[in-house]
Amino acid sequence: MKFMMIRTYKVMLQKAKEGGFTALVPSLPGCITEDHTVEEAISMAREAIELCVEKLKSRGEAVL
Repeated sequence: MKFMMIRTYKVMLQKAKEGGFTALVPSLPGCITEDHTVEEAISMAREAIELCVEKLKSRGEAVL
């Protein structure tokens, strides 16, 4: 049997000076992305979180 952990991450959205939105994930330093709309920024943040978590796991680092 295989188990999967489900984690929840807070995403902070900031309006960018150039337009669009920046999405930051405070509990994953360096996990930052941006896009044109709130919905797109949130979607990009989900993808960025997955990539950051994969990278941490591949390095053998703790995933919070």
